[in-house]
Parts: sequence; structure tokens; C-alpha cells
Amino acid sequence: MKMFNIPNLITASNMLCGVFAIILAFAGRIDIAPYFIFLAAVLDFFDGFLARILKQQGELGKQLDSLADMISFGLAPGIIIMITLVISISGQEMMSHWPANIGGGPEFGNEMLSQVNWDIFVINWTHQFGNLKSISWLPFTGLIIPFFSLFRLAKFNIDTRQSESFIGLPTPANTIFFMAFPLLLTQYGGTTGWEHDLIIWLIQPIVLIPIIVIMSLLLVSELPLFALKFKNFKWKRNEIRYIFLISCGILISTLLIWSIPIIVLLYLLLSFIQHILRKNRTHEIQS
Repeated sequence: MKMFNIPNLITASNMLCGVFAIILAFAGRIDIAPYFIFLAAVLDFFDGFLARILKQQGELGKQLDSLADMISFGLAPGIIIMITLVISISGQEMMSHWPANIGGGPEFGNEMLSQVNWDIFVINWTHQFGNLKSISWLPFTGLIIPFFSLFRLAKFNIDTRQSESFIGLPTPANTIFFMAFPLLLTQYGGTTGWEHDLIIWLIQPIVLIPIIVIMSLLLVSELPLFALKFKNFKWKRNEIRYIFLISCGILISTLLIWSIPIIVLLYLLLSFIQHILRKNRTHEIQS
């Protein structure tokens, strides 16, 4: 058994991307960290693809994949969203205490985010330089993501029903969904218009925390979801996959970053529709 074969090295690179994303997040660079997550998702696809092509599939690779995914699609997104919540909360407080005789006030944007190094992060979070009673605990809700990702990945390893499809939301899809929030914040946080208003509303704890809880519960749900695994490229039996991919192309070309969460929601919707259609078809056959 070769430990350091090409697929396993790609899996390890996936894990390192997650580590880099965490480091960047703690440095306040949530404008860059999501791109390492996207790279990790690409590597996560190719390690399995190459393992099948090179016939190097094995139990070791399966375990390495889950360990790497726990870092890149569990811990990393949890920390990035946690820090996004810190920026959201501290940013609102900074604006509420901004002197009235100084015009404008701080905006959410690259200028503000560039100042969020580790020291500023701690100071803004504790507000009184380490007084635990003053800590805002709301950002810790971002760690709900790695909590449920742990169970999702363990369940996937032992669930024989998930060889050709998924039961519950895959961790990469969940992570990609959440990476849209910091990217949209850094792009539109310092601007004006509906994009600014919408993303500032979305990252408010009262909005983002329920989204975190719902998406995390979907990780361990029994909802059947289709996988982008083609046995052949014919339209028949691949209809849902082609509809999804075509829709993705249209959404990405028109909505850019805004398309990311919409694509994940579309994935859930199409999977639900497919499940209902199959259930009705099975019921008709049995009748």
C-alpha cells in the first residue's frame, strides 16, 4: 500500500489549503481566505477522480479524505464565519460610537478589514482587554459548522447508501455556501446600494446564526441529494445533473459572487424535486 501516492498527496494539499485559510482568517484577511477553500474543493474533487483513474482507491485514502475535509470544510469555514460575525458585531458598535462631529464613520469594507489583525480582533471581541464578562459569545455560533461537519463526515464513511448519491448536505457544498458571506462583505461592505444593504443585513447575528443552524442540521439530515458523478454523458438518467450544471453557468455569468449561495440552494431544491418524483414513480409502480 503506497502512502504517498498522487491522490493522497492531493488530499494532503486540500488539508493545507484549509490551514492557510484559517491562518488568513485570523489575520483578518477574510477577503482572501475563501479562495483557499475554493482551491481545497477543487483538490477534493480531483483526489477521488485520480484515485479512480489510477486505480489507487483504498481505505487509507478514504480516511485521509475525511480528515482533510474536516479541516477545509469543517474547521476553516467555522472560523471564517466566526470572524465574520466578530467583524459584524464590532463594526456595528464602532459605528454606533463614532463621534457625531466626525463625518461619515467607519464602513464595512477592505479598509476596515485590513485593520483586523489578531490584536484588534481580540480587543474588539473582549471590549475590555480580556474581561471575560464582556465577551460577545455570539461569534462562537460559527463553530456549529465544524461540530456538525464532524458527524457528517463520520456518517459518510460508514453509510453504504452514499456510494452514488448523498444523504444529507455534503460538507464542501455547505462550506462554499458560507464562503459567499465574507466575499460579499469585503466587496460591497464599503459601498452603497442594495448590495451593501443586503450583505450587511445577512451578516447580522439575528439573520446569520439561524442560517448557520439550518445549514448545519442539513449536514446530518436524511435528505437524499444527487451527486455530480456521471456513469455516462447521455441525457437520460443525467437530466438533473445537466439542468443543474447549465443553471450554474447562467447564474455565475450573471450574478457572480451572489450566485454562490443561490447555486447551493438550487442544489437542495433540485435534489428535493428529484426525491419527490422518484418517490411518486415508485408509488405508481407498486400500485
